[in-house]
Amino acid sequence: MKINTMKEITLAIIKPDAVKAGYTGKIIDIIEEKGFDILRLEKLELMEEDAQDFYAVHKDRPFFGELVQFMTSGPIVVMVLERENAIKAWRDLMGATDPLKAAEGTIRKRFGKNVGENATHGSDSPENAENEVAFFYPELFM
Repeated sequence: MKINTMKEITLAIIKPDAVKAGYTGKIIDIIEEKGFDILRLEKLELMEEDAQDFYAVHKDRPFFGELVQFMTSGPIVVMVLERENAIKAWRDLMGATDPLKAAEGTIRKRFGKNVGENATHGSDSPENAENEVAFFYPELFM
């Protein structure tokens, strides 16, 4: 299925910390309550090479190794979300990267532990959304 929509899409990931803690269903409920359509949803485990490729933009940062190790530490849930202004809406719903600085009611405030274990990932731009969605679901752009 190729994406053919006037709405915007974004990639969302429920990270290993939130999956392990049993928050997957609660996070998906919030996503649906906020008007997102879930076009794809898959629970999987990233291999180290895949995590390195996915987070290659951060390869020169000091936290890269720790990020790869964390993202391969257990299952994740990968989703393609769709709605008007999906990228901004999902980032607003996730909240600040640091759960201590995230606004009340956001996913990271409710389910995140710290900057590293902050429950969710989301694309930060239309270009990154397309690249990240294509990383997991290239058939959506064929």
